[in-house]
Amino acid sequence: MFANKDLIETLSHSKIYQDYEHAFTDATGLPVTLRPVESWQLPHRTRKNENAFCAIMAKRNGSCAACLRTQEQLSQSAQEEAQTVTCFSGMSDTAIPVRSGDQVIGFLQTGQIFQKKPTIGQFNRTAKQLEKWGVDSTQPDLRQAYFATRVVGAKQYGAVVALLGIFAQHLATVSNQLLVQQQNTEPPMITSAKNYISSHQGDALSLGQVAKAVNTSTFYFCKMFKKATGLNFTHYVSRVRIEKAKNLLLNPNLRVSEIAFEVGFQSLTHFNRVFKNITGESPTEYRGEIAVAA
Repeated sequence: MFANKDLIETLSHSKIYQDYEHAFTDATGLPVTLRPVESWQLPHRTRKNENAFCAIMAKRNGSCAACLRTQEQLSQSAQEEAQTVTCFSGMSDTAIPVRSGDQVIGFLQTGQIFQKKPTIGQFNRTAKQLEKWGVDSTQPDLRQAYFATRVVGAKQYGAVVALLGIFAQHLATVSNQLLVQQQNTEPPMITSAKNYISSHQGDALSLGQVAKAVNTSTFYFCKMFKKATGLNFTHYVSRVRIEKAKNLLLNPNLRVSEIAFEVGFQSLTHFNRVFKNITGESPTEYRGEIAVAA
């Protein structure tokens, strides 16, 4: 089977999703994003129709962390059906679960809107909180962006969410088709090995351990894994860990050393070296580029 993250990535690059995203954003003026269940990044960041106020919030650690907490709240509450939450600024965000069988594999998200016209008092309360996070609330573009935010009434927004719910059901069908196609092209042993590696990437994995987990000899597994993936075992595991690390680096509250050990590296020096070999830059440089882009 696909790992959930890989399946969502495949879906997000499919023609059906791309066509729907373009139609949705053009018709509603709102952003839409398909994201995996576990994602430490702001779903609409740099995407078409991203809210200008939210883009400013993403540039500061305190406000960015608050936005990430909102996303975590959505992930936890939208396991059964569409859920809408309101962030500290009074804006609404909505997540609709996308399933493969009975399992939630990701969310369709939209929002960054007001459901009622914002007031001066509401902005002043938001500005007061932003000051605590080190954001200059007197900057003209902040106020302008806040009051330029789309206001979508409850009835219209409910219709938008209903459309995404219908599309989420369609994506569930497409995901099942992808799973069948993938199962027909990749040896079950390799699929099982990838799933095992994904589930145990934080552990001290060895070639023999994974070969044993998929009930084959170390020699045969090594040969078949390289043939199927194009990478030797060590390089594949390193890339899985670095991809996880890149995701975690989007969270400004996590130290690089914490991330290194979380993804399975036993030393910060080794993590830094492998990260640079794969990405061409250090973890700190990578995080810095994200901050600049934000």
